Amino acid sequence: MRKKEIAKRYALFIISLFFAALGVAFTKKGELGVSPVSSVANILSYRYTALSLGSWLIVWNCVLIAGQILILRKKFRPIQLLQVPLSFLFGYFTDFGMWCVSFFEVQAYWSRLAMVVIGVIILGFGISLSVIANVIMNAGEAFVKAVADSVNKDFGNVKIVFDICNVALAILLSMIFYNFSIVGTREGTVISALCTGLVVKFFRSGIQAPLNRFLAK
Repeated sequence: MRKKEIAKRYALFIISLFFAALGVAFTKKGELGVSPVSSVANILSYRYTALSLGSWLIVWNCVLIAGQILILRKKFRPIQLLQVPLSFLFGYFTDFGMWCVSFFEVQAYWSRLAMVVIGVIILGFGISLSVIANVIMNAGEAFVKAVADSVNKDFGNVKIVFDICNVALAILLSMIFYNFSIVGTREGTVISALCTGLVVKFFRSGIQAPLNRFLAK
């Protein structure tokens, strides 16, 4: 792969981070729950408000990167350390997205649900761009791949278990923090878990071929 193409792919990946972060911000604004991988950071942002959602996402992603290192050990490739600065970038993008959506008035349930749907569409678009860029995984998917490779299981199956564990941990933390009440994990989390993959598939079918031609030019 030529250097110019590599540069284009990393640029596309950074753009994908922006859209993914904006999608998280939209779902967060709806206050009906965020995507499973962001759910732990979300509940921590409710409880410890000194740090923003973007900051907690940085912390959580760094935890997942540390987990990869512990699981893979010598098999962990140094190039994967790029996940660290990219996680910071994703966190900053998320906070910027939160600022952007702060101008929306969202009170009625239908408008909150609409924010979740819009967020899932934007998030799915961002993920589809990252898949097409094909340079590096985000921390969550890289952690899943590390686990899948170490136990020799299908990536998709491990991803399902990982998402369930994220949601379960978020609910557990919520019950600890809020006297056995579930906060920050609601129907929006379920919608995101069920629909994001479908949105990614839809966008990839339409934009992958032209983007690949552009990247290869």
